[in-house]
Amino acid sequence: MEAMFFRRQQPATNGARDWTEAVREAGFEIEPLPDGRVKVSRGGCAAIVAGGPRVERWGWVVNGEIAALVDRGFQKFWRAGDRSVPALAQQLKALHEFQEDLREALGLVSRYNTSLGTTNDLHLYDRLSDR
Repeated sequence: MEAMFFRRQQPATNGARDWTEAVREAGFEIEPLPDGRVKVSRGGCAAIVAGGPRVERWGWVVNGEIAALVDRGFQKFWRAGDRSVPALAQQLKALHEFQEDLREALGLVSRYNTSLGTTNDLHLYDRLSDR
């Protein structure tokens, strides 16, 4: 029986396969950072991925910086440094698809709450983060 709420099948784990190659093959751009982490980007969205792989943060790129998603009750905003700009519906949809595709390429698990839609970076959900 197939689960009816999830968008994707459970990812297969590739033990010996390099995760950067899998991410590149999934259509993401990869930029190595000086500290050994990797910046992954596509379509205005970006994420910082550390070895393991583990996603440290992701968001929309504002002025060359990965902006955090902040919820102010009535609307979501992108916060980059001291600047805050409203998040558009197209950006939220692009971020959600980016997150799901990156999780799949990395072989990470998609939790129920994150599979439903865009989550806030500062909100604590019912499970520990396993990005």
